[in-house]
Amino acid sequence: MIRKQLLRAAGAAALLLAAGSASAHPGHGVASLAEGLAHPFGLDHLLAMVAVGLWSAAALPRERQWQGPLAFLLAMSAGAALGLAGVSPTFTEAGIAAGVAVFGVMLAFARRIAPGAGLALIAGAAALHGVAHGAELPAGASVAGYAFGFLATTALLHGGGLAAGLALRERGARLWQLMGASFGLAGLALLARL
Repeated sequence: MIRKQLLRAAGAAALLLAAGSASAHPGHGVASLAEGLAHPFGLDHLLAMVAVGLWSAAALPRERQWQGPLAFLLAMSAGAALGLAGVSPTFTEAGIAAGVAVFGVMLAFARRIAPGAGLALIAGAAALHGVAHGAELPAGASVAGYAFGFLATTALLHGGGLAAGLALRERGARLWQLMGASFGLAGLALLARL
């Protein structure tokens, strides 16, 4: 049974890696609501959003599960402001990929990570996502529609991860370890592709 679950998790991770680019940030439009709605379906962003929702369901008390997604959205917005202001560290893309691997570790050990530490890790990864998106916007571009679409889809992906996490919350630790390993391996593969 566990071997079958491990094979499924590894297969899902391989399909996700084959489906998209390691770096979803350069080379896409940033001028419209539709482009903002579509962008979070890039592989690095998709994995991060779902992982944040899953971790929030597994690690946070029910009345605080909204804090993981909110921390991500706020920190990503702050990071975007930094990116718009010209801040763009050379490690941004590597940090985003590493964030997916970190989220894998967080999932594998969800109930052993202090909520404050988990939320801080989420905020750090989110800030890097925001910096990447803020830095890619052309000077003087109107970003309102793109930003709204981007935040809306990000929130929906968080919600999907949260719903899945709630459905799986009471499953054994082995399932969470397998999911964590899948996300961790995907993050390492994203790093290797940079």
